[in-house]
Amino acid sequence: MRCVISVLGKDQSGIVAGVSAVLAECHANIDDISQTILDGIFSMTMMVTLDTDTASFNEVQEKLDAEAKRLGVQIVLQRQDVFDYMYKI
Repeated sequence: MRCVISVLGKDQSGIVAGVSAVLAECHANIDDISQTILDGIFSMTMMVTLDTDTASFNEVQEKLDAEAKRLGVQIVLQRQDVFDYMYKI
């Protein structure tokens, strides 16, 4: 299942490592990643492929929610088909 992950929060070390560790634990693959820091605000967008045989969408979302709380950032996980539909003209 292809998904889009958005991360936003105050820049600090360990954000990419924390999100990547959760994804690795769930056997998800990072297909593409873009990140930037604007005036101390960290922003990252990832395209990932979930291995739903290992971890369901809801399980990955729960683990990312826990990591977001630990890091003090916002992490949003969306299915790519839902994301595409939301932004379709």
